[in-house]
Amino acid sequence: MLRLARECGITAAESRIESAGGKDVLLVKRFDREKGPIGYTRARMVSGLTILRSDEAAESRQNWSYVNLVEELRRIVEDAKKDAKELFRRMCFNALISNIDDHPRNHAIITNERNWKLSPAYDLTPSVPVSMERRDLALDCGDMGRYANAKNIISQHARFLLDRDEAEKIVNGLKAQVEATWYGTVRSSGVSEKDAETIRGAFVYPGFSL
Repeated sequence: MLRLARECGITAAESRIESAGGKDVLLVKRFDREKGPIGYTRARMVSGLTILRSDEAAESRQNWSYVNLVEELRRIVEDAKKDAKELFRRMCFNALISNIDDHPRNHAIITNERNWKLSPAYDLTPSVPVSMERRDLALDCGDMGRYANAKNIISQHARFLLDRDEAEKIVNGLKAQVEATWYGTVRSSGVSEKDAETIRGAFVYPGFSL
């Protein structure tokens, strides 16, 4: 999914799959470390959970929202328009791959110096829920709450500093690309045909376009 995200134009952590001890191992390059002439420097990083001033308790989950997150993000990052658009793309991508584990700890901002920016995407996991009509993300993504649906995602486009036409273009473009390329991407990454068929229902589920 990290590779698919990169192919969809999303800034995602560098990764590759290696074989070790007869098993496939996913290697993800740390993006909070940078090698310098005298060793590694450590970047500062703040999770979305902290940005939302929330926690993981059930009663706090009413604050879990992409809309709230992007508004806080716009106050903090150096390039608000760029990062707001990037977060919109990630929200849509999560809906298209049924990544329902997109909780606030799986979003973050990062800086090596003074200026904050959205960190690369990480921990992208498809799931295959039973429902073909409705799936929910972990965070509210529009007027209809957590509903992972194109109309819902577009409903708050202005908060992401996008006009409606641009938001629709992003959603339609990502939908077409995920639909056309997910299978080839997972198969060329070493996923067996059987396992690819097992997760097929995660991608561009029917309820996305209702």
